[in-house]
Amino acid sequence: MQGTGTRRPAREEKMPEMSRADYGQDRWIGTQKTESRAAAEERPRATGLPAEFTVAVIVERDDNGEFLIRELQRQRVAVRHIWPKPAQIPLQYDAIFCLLSDDLPQRIPWVPGEPSSALILVDDGKAPLNLKLVHNCAAHGMLHYPATARMIQSALMMAREHFQYERRLRGRIDKLDENLRTMRVVERAKALLIRLKNLSEEEAYNFLRKQAMEKRVTIGAIAAAVIDSHELLS
Repeated sequence: MQGTGTRRPAREEKMPEMSRADYGQDRWIGTQKTESRAAAEERPRATGLPAEFTVAVIVERDDNGEFLIRELQRQRVAVRHIWPKPAQIPLQYDAIFCLLSDDLPQRIPWVPGEPSSALILVDDGKAPLNLKLVHNCAAHGMLHYPATARMIQSALMMAREHFQYERRLRGRIDKLDENLRTMRVVERAKALLIRLKNLSEEEAYNFLRKQAMEKRVTIGAIAAAVIDSHELLS
């Protein structure tokens, strides 16, 4: 005689975990596999990129292009794919991955040394690498197909660091140029005071310095005012 106890529920079979390759190549931009909250919070700190970081990808959307876009999305950056290649590289992005071509230097809108974005050249490997062309593009990094996730992340981070370092140098150069211009103006104003007021060089400088302190402006502004007033009266 069978017992009258409660029946145990059927044992659920645990589904095997799918590997990354099982998800296919068609899941990119907003349709990637959901990850844990801890992993999602950790990614921005790992890459060091701000949440609003934007990247333009100007490459063909073949298998290599899809892989590049997907890996950039995994870095938690806003990605926009642009193709065909525009006549002029857009300026509103923090970083740009652009397919290397013979006419690329003519499509770059900024002058060398004053970039608006971090530029990463993408070599598809279909033709011999033209080192002179690479030099003329004055890029901050380069990526060769077929790329790996590590190569893409490294290229992006190194290009960003290079871009920021170049920008800091440009800021220092601009500041030095401004200081040199101010020094020339001050020297010219001192020469006028020495000649017109019969002052020594030290007295002329002290006069400019005193006027600047009283009026709460820079000594360069006072020197420029002295020169302008003399030229106006002359």
